[in-house]
Amino acid sequence: MKNIVSIIFAAMLLASCEKTVTLDYKSNQSRIVIEGNITNEAGPYFVKITKSISLPETGKYPTIDNATVTISDDAGNSETLTPKGNGTYSTSTLQGAQGRTYTLTVQAENQTYTAQSIMPQRVPFDSIKLEKLTVTGETEYNLIPVYKDPAAIGNNYRFVLSLNDKLVNQHLVQNDVIRNGVVNTDRLEINDDDLEFKAGDLIKINMQCIDKKVALFYKTLALISDSGPGGGTTPNNPPGNISNGALGIFSAHTSETKSITLH
Repeated sequence: MKNIVSIIFAAMLLASCEKTVTLDYKSNQSRIVIEGNITNEAGPYFVKITKSISLPETGKYPTIDNATVTISDDAGNSETLTPKGNGTYSTSTLQGAQGRTYTLTVQAENQTYTAQSIMPQRVPFDSIKLEKLTVTGETEYNLIPVYKDPAAIGNNYRFVLSLNDKLVNQHLVQNDVIRNGVVNTDRLEINDDDLEFKAGDLIKINMQCIDKKVALFYKTLALISDSGPGGGTTPNNPPGNISNGALGIFSAHTSETKSITLH
C-alpha cells in the first residue's frame, strides 16, 4: 500500500511539477494490533501485541510489552499470560479443549480489548491427495486436503502451507456451504505465481478447524492480499473479532498437520 501511494505521488509530480500535492493520512492513524491463538494441542499459547504505523511512516511495527493479557474459558479456567518481550505474551498452564468458548482480554494504554472464539470439534485430517498435471510441457501440482466433513452444516477450515519447511505467505480457507457432509475433493486455491513446486519438495499442511468469525477474517484477507502467514493485517483491515477498534484476530482452533513429498 505504501508503495502504491509512492507511485501515485511520483506520477502526480511528473504530470505537473508546478503543483504541490498533499495526501491526507487521517484515516491511517496508528492502532493496536492483537494476534492470538489457542489450540487443542499442548501449550504454551501466545498473544502478540503491536501497533500499526500510519501510512507515511516506515520501519518496524512498535510492540507493546506492558499490557495485562488474560485468556479464560467457559469452564471456569483462566490464566494471566507472562510477558516474554518483543510484544509477545505466553501461557504456562492453560490447556485448550474442543467445544469451549475462549475469551481474550487485553488491557493496554488505558484501554480494554476483548475477543471471543469458539474452538470447534476436531475434524480428522486424513491425508493429502496429490494431483500431477502437465500443462504446455510444464508440471503442475494440485494439493487436496482429504477430510470427511461432518453432517452438521457450518464447518470452516483454514490451511497453513509450508514448502520445504518455509511458511508460504498465503491464506487458504474452505467451508461446507456447497459440499456438506462429504469427503473433501476440492483442491487448495494456491496462488503459484511466486511458488515453484518440483519433484522432491516437502509439503506440509496444517489443517485448522475454525469458527465463523475467524473464517471471515481469513477469507477477507485472502481476497485483499496474500501478504501474511498466520494472520497478518493489511491496510484494508479485514473484519477481526477484537473489540474497541483493535486490528487482528484471536483464534481458538484445532490443529493437525500432514506432509507429502512431491514426485
